[in-house]
Amino acid sequence: MTVTGASKAYIPQHESLSCRGADNPPIEERQESARERVNRRWNEILQETRVAQTGVQILFGFLLSVAFTPYFHELGAFDHAVYVITVILGASGTGALIAPVSIHRFLSGQRMKDDIIAIAGRLMVCGMVLLALTIGGTLLLLLHVVVPSLLAELLVGGVMLWFAVCWYVLPVWLRRRSARRTEA
Repeated sequence: MTVTGASKAYIPQHESLSCRGADNPPIEERQESARERVNRRWNEILQETRVAQTGVQILFGFLLSVAFTPYFHELGAFDHAVYVITVILGASGTGALIAPVSIHRFLSGQRMKDDIIAIAGRLMVCGMVLLALTIGGTLLLLLHVVVPSLLAELLVGGVMLWFAVCWYVLPVWLRRRSARRTEA
């Protein structure tokens, strides 16, 4: 965590990874009040939520339609099980990614924005994990029909590894790198 001078607002270290440009100086150089910071963080969560919600809702809609195709009934027990699990993951991901909006609506005006932001951040992470698993299940279902079973599983494993690298390993690495710079 970083505290930068008495006149500057407290800024958690993980927030120093924002996009930078001529009009967007590093957060450590900004002077923002606690209220401005919490409003900025809430707006950032809303933008992230919009992106993730769109993806999970489109994917979930696709999954719902699959069961009503003629070919679906020809699939074996394994594919039906993958489908059911994937639909449940998609529904759960949708719930987690939409929950911050509901929480905000119910608690608006209660002076709980810091708490809402903390919970919304956790729900976003949970929703993204469920979204990745939904994508993995969808890929397994589709690829299992198109390519041999083992190849489908290997391809899905590779994609899931890519998600883990992009969505977890890279952010953790960047956070640690930023922490080392701050300490130096």
